Amino acid sequence: MRNRFDAQLHSLDEQLTHMGELCETAIAKATQALKDGSVEQAKIIISEDEEIDQCEKDIERLCLKLLLQQQPVAKDLRRISAALKMITDMERIGDQTADIAEIIISSKSGAAADEIRVIGTMASEVSKMVRNSVTAYVNRDLELAQSVMKADDEIDQYFEEVRDEMIEFIKDEKGQNGKRIFDLIMVTKYLERIGDHATNIAEWVEFSITGVHKDSAIIHEG
Repeated sequence: MRNRFDAQLHSLDEQLTHMGELCETAIAKATQALKDGSVEQAKIIISEDEEIDQCEKDIERLCLKLLLQQQPVAKDLRRISAALKMITDMERIGDQTADIAEIIISSKSGAAADEIRVIGTMASEVSKMVRNSVTAYVNRDLELAQSVMKADDEIDQYFEEVRDEMIEFIKDEKGQNGKRIFDLIMVTKYLERIGDHATNIAEWVEFSITGVHKDSAIIHEG
């Protein structure tokens, strides 16, 4: 019975890893589509969000199966409960890359070289946070999960710097490119939110390992 349960937990790890990889790919594609001003690529990103949504449903189904059929002990219960929380955040990451794609479609133009450099760096960092948070779950790596939480402060600071710079651009150009710059501010805001979701995932990883959740009174013994 335990062997079967362990095999299902391994399947859970694999499905979470796959969902995380889909999120990473979506972030990378959205950044490239922004650089190229590619409406067609943006439309593909939106359609591919359905696969991330389906992953959420599949993983939720597996978790409920494990909870109902296996009656897991405390440590395993935390692991499964954390997975259920994590997929909600990953689904939101997929939604926010789709939101970026919607901006690309409405703006119909690419970002300038300096703008894409800044946004590209942000995108790379939040993508790394997503990857590390899921890896931390699979490997039971508390230190890696905590590094993701620390990285979120840098992303927040990055967003504030980009926002302030772009506001100055609007002033200097007397609003001539106001809509384009506003769109780019929104893109960076979505990236900042993706960083928040990666942090949420890492906090649930910490809970799955320690039994304590950072921002709640949840404490599980065992």
